[in-house]
Amino acid sequence: MLVAIVGPMFAGKTTELIRLVERQVIAGRRAIVFKPTIDDRYDPDAVAAHNGAKYKAVRVAPDESGVGAIKELSASYQVVAVDEVQFFPPSLAEVLNELADEKLVVAAGLNLDYRGQPFETTMRIMAYADKVVSLTAVCTVCGRPATRTQRLAPGPRIYVGGAGLYEARCRRHHSVPG
Repeated sequence: MLVAIVGPMFAGKTTELIRLVERQVIAGRRAIVFKPTIDDRYDPDAVAAHNGAKYKAVRVAPDESGVGAIKELSASYQVVAVDEVQFFPPSLAEVLNELADEKLVVAAGLNLDYRGQPFETTMRIMAYADKVVSLTAVCTVCGRPATRTQRLAPGPRIYVGGAGLYEARCRRHHSVPG
C-alpha cells in the first residue's frame, strides 16, 4: 500500500508520517524512514516536524543514487517512509510504487511549490497512491485553510527553509513573488 501525504508547509505532513510509522512499529513491524541530505533543518539525522516531533531517519542524496539507496536499503523492512519527496527525482515514484506491492510505503511532501506549480515527483506519487492524505495549514493572513506555501524572500525553486522564509497561505492571500 502506498500512502501519499501532501499539502503546504506547516500542514503537519511530517507529523502525520511519524504518526503512521510509529503505529506500525508499535504493531511489531520493522520500519525505515528516509530524508534528503539537503534537508538539514532541526535535526540532520531525523525527520523533524515544525512542532518538534522527530523520528530517526537515513539521509540519502536527492538524486538517482539516493533513489537507488532507498530501493536497496528497504529490502528487509515492512514499512518504508520518505519525507520531503518533492526534492527527489520523479523516478522515486516508480520505486515507491514497486515497493508498495510488498510493503506499506508512506511518502510525504509538498504538492505545490511557492509559485503554486505542482512538483512532478509528488504528482506521480499521488497518481500511484492507494490513499492520498491532503492536509491544509492555517493562512497566516486570515486564518482560513491554507493550501499554498508563500515564499517571503527571493531564491531558487528548491530552497530549504522554515518559518521566516515561508508562510502558509490560502488561495486569496497567496501571491507569486516577482
